[in-house]
Amino acid sequence: MENQEALLKKNDFHEDCSGCEVERKKELQRGLPIKELCTIWVVVLATTLPISSLFPYLYFMIRDLHIAKREEDIGYYAGYVASAYMFGRALTSVFWGIVSDKYGRKPVIIIGTITVVVFNTLFGLSVNFWMAISTRFLLGFLNGLLGPLKAYAVEIFNAEYQALALASFSTAWGIGLIIGPVLGGFLAQPADKYPAIFSPDSLFGRFPYFLPCLVTSLFALVVLIFCFRIPETLHNHKIESSISADDVYESLESATIKEDQQPTSKWSLFRNWSLMSSIIVYCVFSLHDMSYSEIFSLWAVSPPKFGGLGYTTDGVGEILAVSGFGLLVSQLGLYPVVERALGPIRVAQICGVLSIILLASYPYIAMLSGSVLSVVVTCASVMKNALATCIITGMFILQNNAVEQHERGAANGISMTLMSFCKALGPAGAGTIFSWAQKRQDAAFLPGNQVIFFILNVMEAVGVVLTFKPFLVTRRPPNRRVQVVG
Repeated sequence: MENQEALLKKNDFHEDCSGCEVERKKELQRGLPIKELCTIWVVVLATTLPISSLFPYLYFMIRDLHIAKREEDIGYYAGYVASAYMFGRALTSVFWGIVSDKYGRKPVIIIGTITVVVFNTLFGLSVNFWMAISTRFLLGFLNGLLGPLKAYAVEIFNAEYQALALASFSTAWGIGLIIGPVLGGFLAQPADKYPAIFSPDSLFGRFPYFLPCLVTSLFALVVLIFCFRIPETLHNHKIESSISADDVYESLESATIKEDQQPTSKWSLFRNWSLMSSIIVYCVFSLHDMSYSEIFSLWAVSPPKFGGLGYTTDGVGEILAVSGFGLLVSQLGLYPVVERALGPIRVAQICGVLSIILLASYPYIAMLSGSVLSVVVTCASVMKNALATCIITGMFILQNNAVEQHERGAANGISMTLMSFCKALGPAGAGTIFSWAQKRQDAAFLPGNQVIFFILNVMEAVGVVLTFKPFLVTRRPPNRRVQVVG
């Protein structure tokens, strides 16, 4: 047995392979891997900030570009700009995943971060509508790092910390979607808001939406420099030999040595039901989450006579800021412990049921007022975002466990493509439903906002049902086959 293990290490671990070096470090890993967690965190954050930072000022940006002939048309053109990113990303996510499987995770991560630096900056300097929409499209089209980064998060950690890695991924994504609008809201139109600092004739006065883009691009530039130092996790060699003994299989599993990576058709991934079922469930919950995010903001700022909370944009920002902190605590402190005890599927089912109960209470929250309303709606927002992120993290784990390393980039690319289409549909559908609900305040069945949260709960319930067998299935990756030489 000792001779077999020595032979394995000699034949299957290559000194010039970065992936093998990562495997060695994983075997020796002791304690919480802070550096690797920070890597995942900052790269996701740098990619997420540009996605959402434009929402507070997009209406005014479209107005200033003079593309809309009437004020009522501003939202129409704003929708094109907002969806351009997701549309571009949906077109190329699979391609970037395949590239990462062939050439490595690191090159795709670097290219994606460069894309953020360049095209997010150009978006802030847009002088007409077509420049704005094209830069947003290219920002999504050329930035395919999120799928490969999820694969990277699985491969850089040993099994003990993989749930924590994906929880960190989800948390950074959620925090980015919260911090982005805060930056956009405070930094847009600086010459109007801070005339003592920014002159109307300065660069930021002539380009009033450049400052928030510049800040997020500079952060991405710092992350880009850091990315050149991260290790590559993909193996650059083929494993040519294999042992069939059960005890050697166990040795291979513990060392996570990869199976022979002969080229396979990426279309075979669509026949992998354990992968596709987890992706479908992920898309259902993503559609729900994006719809909820759109409706929550509209509900919070709409007048109380329509069942809303009557908040200002600053008030909504404060709620989201607290939600971000709660998300950070729950994901990094609580989720890894619960996931190890119950598993990702059971956690998703429990969180889905709790979300349904919580959403059912939202129409009654609007009946409160004053400080009681502020406390209750903030707590509800924290809980809802934490539950949603726990579900998404569980789906990340299932997707990455359903395939081998050389398939993870493409698998996550498929996931990002379908999710992007769902997230492109979510806001449009949610806005239409919200407008319809506002007109039926006196309906006999589910009047006003009650019908909105009922529809959201139906979507959540569908997602929960799909987490059960026979729809959602899981499997261990196929046994690695090795061959003893001599």
